[in-house]
Amino acid sequence: MRWRWLVALCAGAALYAPMADAAGGACVPVGRWLEPGKPRPTDTEEVVDEAAGRRIVLMGEAHEQAEHQRWVLHTIAALYGRRPDMVLGFEAFPRRVQPVLDRWVAGELDERSFLAASEWYRVWGYDPTPYLPIFHFARQNRVPMVALNVDRALVSRVGREGLAQVPPAEREGVGNPAPARPAYVDRLAEVYRQHQEGGDPPRPDPLDPRFLRFVDAQLLWDRAMAEALNAALRARKEPLVVALMGAGHLENRDGVPHQLSALGRKDAYVLLPWNEGRDCATLRKGFADAVFGMGPAAPAASTPRLGVALDPDPEGARIRRVVEGGVAAAAGLKQGDVVLVAAGQVIADPGALSDVLRRQAPGTLLPLVVRRDGRFVDLVAEF
Repeated sequence: MRWRWLVALCAGAALYAPMADAAGGACVPVGRWLEPGKPRPTDTEEVVDEAAGRRIVLMGEAHEQAEHQRWVLHTIAALYGRRPDMVLGFEAFPRRVQPVLDRWVAGELDERSFLAASEWYRVWGYDPTPYLPIFHFARQNRVPMVALNVDRALVSRVGREGLAQVPPAEREGVGNPAPARPAYVDRLAEVYRQHQEGGDPPRPDPLDPRFLRFVDAQLLWDRAMAEALNAALRARKEPLVVALMGAGHLENRDGVPHQLSALGRKDAYVLLPWNEGRDCATLRKGFADAVFGMGPAAPAASTPRLGVALDPDPEGARIRRVVEGGVAAAAGLKQGDVVLVAAGQVIADPGALSDVLRRQAPGTLLPLVVRRDGRFVDLVAEF
């Protein structure tokens, strides 16, 4: 479950009136800040001063948009100039890797060691390149980094079983989330619909147990990050806590801001990027405290895909499922195969295989060694 695909179906107050700009009619001029609901851009200094005066600043992004991570870095730098007593929180890291983040900030790990020890490719899976300057900023200035997330297995379990079926002792310390507002449930219903199989699946019945479990998983995810932010604030003497997470957790002050409010933190300041070409009708008052105008969203990078679902295995990466018609199916890979070697590199876990695939160029061949029914099999995947 990744929020990169979250669709902005906003449910705020009065409709925002789009404004024209010289770049071609964008409702938020490129390079300018706008407070949704106001007709004119806001000065950068005013936005940064307002954010620096809060306890928690929440910054949203699309994980595959490198411009978003650059915007985050620039904004963090501006805030640091006013509030060097800063803490940075990240959705990308589960709590169990917090010691790794501490070692990185202390200067004890190089990039490769940090990405490996934090299980970046297995847990997060996105290109680390645009994130690394943010991590280096924290390291260079000794700004504490805080892991906000829980283990993916917990979120998946709640999605399968429902929150009520997971005992409190098995929730990584996460409490009961505040109930979702109706508009958030409606938005999640559209996300759920878009990820069902079939050409044009209908929106789910609000009482469908599968959909209710999906909502439970999202609420647990939001609550986990809200509680981690609250803990980071309480652990230090009133720092400025700045958090980076998928924009879907923040839009319309649903998700994490709603859970923070339930914890008594009602003044979180929400900043979001706004790419040219988005539907201006969705930019309503309450969408965020301020949005930053950017050019059109860049197309997603064409990363080669093997077409498999993977699980960890003591010997490598076990194939849980093979996508019909994909590269893996054409290469002869089968469910239950364990990938041991790819492109001459020993595969220790699914993250290591993802790392190899990320470097695979389209139009090339990828030699593989798999274990199948107790024997070794050599295969070649053609991209």
